Amino acid sequence: MSFMQRIKESLMRFMQDRHGPDNLGMFTLVAGLVCSILGSFTGLGILSLLGFALYIWTLFRMFSRNHEKRMEENRKYIRLTSGWKTKMTQWVKRTKNRKDYKYFKCPNCKVLLRLKRGSGEREITCVRCGHQFSQKS
Repeated sequence: MSFMQRIKESLMRFMQDRHGPDNLGMFTLVAGLVCSILGSFTGLGILSLLGFALYIWTLFRMFSRNHEKRMEENRKYIRLTSGWKTKMTQWVKRTKNRKDYKYFKCPNCKVLLRLKRGSGEREITCVRCGHQFSQKS
């Protein structure tokens, strides 16, 4: 067995039953990096200290054996950020397709709908609530 294989196996044994990286861990790692860089450029020691604290918290979460608590923290983070990510993805898609489609909301249920540009005034039926209204493209 080579030296590298022994190191790999010992690292695998160490990480067995540990939580490892997840979405919240990656966010705290990147946030710590940003705080550290900003702290070094601005000379604010508190930002560097905050970045260091975020690194320590990330390592604590990765090496933790309390899977249930870490998974619940990650679920809360995903629940908190999922709406924001969806809105950003939709905004990018709307911006990219703004020449081909006109986007508007249903006056009844506020769901986002689209209509091909250049098709004139059309009678629209909402896919979610079935409300009918006219919309000009």
